[in-house]
Amino acid sequence: MKKEIHPKYHKIEIQLTDGSKFETRSTFGKEGEILKLDIDPLSHPAWTGENSKMLDSDGQVAKFQKRFQNINFKK
Repeated sequence: MKKEIHPKYHKIEIQLTDGSKFETRSTFGKEGEILKLDIDPLSHPAWTGENSKMLDSDGQVAKFQKRFQNINFKK
């Protein structure tokens, strides 16, 4: 392998959404940094089985529905 072209592989801490932490090795950040997750197996609908919720950012969903209200999609 060529020297000095590969990212540094070191220990970091992962913090889940419930506040629990575990240590792993990664190329993320620097030695000892904490990676805080916004989405993890404890909160993501794919793992929890909950229905996903659509976030309406600045009324984008309402705009879409108004614009395409006359189109009848077959189910």
